[in-house]
Amino acid sequence: MPFQRSMTQPSAPSYAPSPMGQPAYGRSGSPFMSGLMGGLIGAGIGGLLFGHGMFGGIGSFGGFLGFMLQVILGVWLVRFLWRRFMRPLPVLAGVGAMPRMGMPQGMGGGGGQPAKPKLAITPQDYQSFEQLLRNVQGAWTAHDLGALSRMVTPEMLSYFSEQLSDQTSRGVRNSVTDVRLEKGDLSEAWSERGHDYATVAMRFSMLDVTTDAMGRVVDGDALTRSIATEFWTFMRAPGGVWVLSAIQQAR
Repeated sequence: MPFQRSMTQPSAPSYAPSPMGQPAYGRSGSPFMSGLMGGLIGAGIGGLLFGHGMFGGIGSFGGFLGFMLQVILGVWLVRFLWRRFMRPLPVLAGVGAMPRMGMPQGMGGGGGQPAKPKLAITPQDYQSFEQLLRNVQGAWTAHDLGALSRMVTPEMLSYFSEQLSDQTSRGVRNSVTDVRLEKGDLSEAWSERGHDYATVAMRFSMLDVTTDAMGRVVDGDALTRSIATEFWTFMRAPGGVWVLSAIQQAR
């Protein structure tokens, strides 16, 4: 094949494989006309065999139309019977070997998406969430990755480590102190793959200040409290304690 320099792929042929595995007719061919001509030739040969000439017995225009009608009906009937009784059914790979699966537990009817089992959250759980809010912020301020590793998932620990390394690289330090939970609303709580999850909309106030290596404030205000609203998702293993799994900023 010649080297193609164009980004446009060559066009496909004007025909496609037929269901029987034989090449189908192109745009210039017609299966109906080929069947009709085959019927006419067959009728002519039959006329010769029976001594009526190639097209004997078709003397008038009306007789010719009647003959044509018979040929068309005959061709249609033969093709219909062939397709109905002789054509093999297509075999689709895999169909029939796959068992029909029942709907698992927890599956709802809405789009086939699994419904998450609900989880009851107790007052002790809410206390754990509030305590984690304060402890995580305190470990963040102290740059204590060891303490963070006991309160967050490995994914969150990697995120915190990256952010703290970025502060060190830029020569700044962010401190979040005097954290107070103003309001907490449970967004969702569920069980999935043997773990419990709870997402809480947490509105809290704090003193959020960023200083440089000389202790000068470069962002925030050490005297003015700021307000933040974030979605914190907590996770726990069966019989374990809650750890922070994700943080999402509220819009």
